[in-house]
Amino acid sequence: MPCCIAAGHATFPHGKAATERRGRDMSETIVTVDIGGTHARFAMAEIAGGRVLSLGEATTLHTKDHASFQTAWEDFAERQGGLPRAVAIAIAGPTRGEIIRFTNNPWIIRPALIGEKLGVDRHVLVNDFEAVGHAVAQADASFFERLTGPDEPLPETGTISVIGPGTGLGVAHIWRDGADYRVQATEGGHIDFAPLDSIEDAILARLRKRHRRVSIERIVSGPGIVDIYETLAGLEGRAVTPLDDKAIWTAALGGQDSLAAAAVDRFCLSLGSVAGDLALAQGASGVVIAGGLGLRIRDSLVRSGFPERFIEKGRFEGFMAALPVKLITHPQPGLFGAAAAFARQYV
Repeated sequence: MPCCIAAGHATFPHGKAATERRGRDMSETIVTVDIGGTHARFAMAEIAGGRVLSLGEATTLHTKDHASFQTAWEDFAERQGGLPRAVAIAIAGPTRGEIIRFTNNPWIIRPALIGEKLGVDRHVLVNDFEAVGHAVAQADASFFERLTGPDEPLPETGTISVIGPGTGLGVAHIWRDGADYRVQATEGGHIDFAPLDSIEDAILARLRKRHRRVSIERIVSGPGIVDIYETLAGLEGRAVTPLDDKAIWTAALGGQDSLAAAAVDRFCLSLGSVAGDLALAQGASGVVIAGGLGLRIRDSLVRSGFPERFIEKGRFEGFMAALPVKLITHPQPGLFGAAAAFARQYV
């Protein structure tokens, strides 16, 4: 008899039985996980032929409510009535090394022990923005919204630059050759910031008082709105109550603070410049803005000077204007992308 793991009503074959089943119906169900500092999201995904066929509803657990990833996994397993013996994991941080620690939660992951601790036979561990790259490569065209450039699908060949402002600034690129593709995660968020006008000169001067070197991530990320906001206040001679980044974003997007709204417009300008620079550096034939923050400011991106700043690259303005620039609107790109990475590895 083939060995199975069973709990409640769910039974997931593994080993020889799993191989025989995949040979019959050419698809399998895996667990996909996206771990951040505050939340860990779990879902079931169906994969086949190197692609994600479907993604189930996500279950979100608070990392503070669980002592470890293993206990959170066991919680999800109990809710599901058993889990398959294959998992794709995206984490907010580097995936190399014998021990992976998180910045904002106490969990520790030892990659060599994932199989033993979770009771799985196969796993894939990827950086969260690498997972986003896989999501961009595999998501249906309906999950992309035009920001600027021609209103056409992302090209099937060439390089797609992916930029994701969030807690930091994620940067990756995808090389496409028809049905095939490769994702390359990068540290592009740490290149030098290049101001283009007097206001950005002032932002840079403010940051240089604290940092010997100022990267684009210092400005084009969620926390970067604080320095933008306080620089604008200083230029106007305003005395403002210190606010954290969440409060500024909330006040701006809620229409409660005109200075905060101006800071968001300035953020969008800088993001447009950075996205254009990265597209030039990577030889892109298309660009995607990703991340939860991108979704929050989707209306601001279109109304602000983001499109103009993206295009304004001197002798290459014509080239830049011809690039489709999209916003990915998939509700769970980390979960979808982690499953896609697993599907690619075990195709």
